[in-house]
Amino acid sequence: TNLEESMKYSLNAGGKRIRPVILLLTLKMLNKDYHQGLNSALALEMIHTYSLIHDDLPAMDNDDYRRGKLTNHKVYGEGMAILAGDGL
Repeated sequence: TNLEESMKYSLNAGGKRIRPVILLLTLKMLNKDYHQGLNSALALEMIHTYSLIHDDLPAMDNDDYRRGKLTNHKVYGEGMAILAGDGL
């Protein structure tokens, strides 16, 4: 669906993924099984991506590009971008 494509577009746009990396490294440092933190790490990245989608919207920063690619609302439209962010 277009909603799924819109969500994947922003999730796969790149970035350092620093938030989930910090979480997993912290678990490793504490001698915890980092596999137990994978779902939380994924959720962190999805929440961060949602915030970027919404931040780029015309009502906020109205950015055209993020990480060298057109922003979600420029590719899929403002309404779909809002739904994609909310879905994440």
